[in-house]
Amino acid sequence: TSSGFERVPLKPSKRIDTFPNPKPGRDYVIRCETHEFTCVCPMTGQPDFATLEIEYVPARLCFELKSLKTYLWSFRNEGAFHEAVVNRILDDLVLAVKPRRMSVVGRFRVRGGIETTVRAEHTTR
Repeated sequence: TSSGFERVPLKPSKRIDTFPNPKPGRDYVIRCETHEFTCVCPMTGQPDFATLEIEYVPARLCFELKSLKTYLWSFRNEGAFHEAVVNRILDDLVLAVKPRRMSVVGRFRVRGGIETTVRAEHTTR
């Protein structure tokens, strides 16, 4: 391109890139939210839409937001119960950045007249 940058299309990925915490000696909260999370109901094959909130206090590492986007996008065609997908996201993010504490909240849109919210938490002991 004329700007000298090659445009690389994003693709779903299970990879979570990280970078060093710029202030590891201080507890501070990072909060990310997306209203575009999608997975598939394993019973019906229908899409499930959710708002995801990820909140954490980093230790040595933080996760990079573009890789978070492609990681969350990787669930778009996967069948998963709400409880399982929220816990899996928490497990994967904890493994990647080893935070002091982290929570993942999934607020799933109404299905069958029921709106479901799942909250999973991790605390370093």
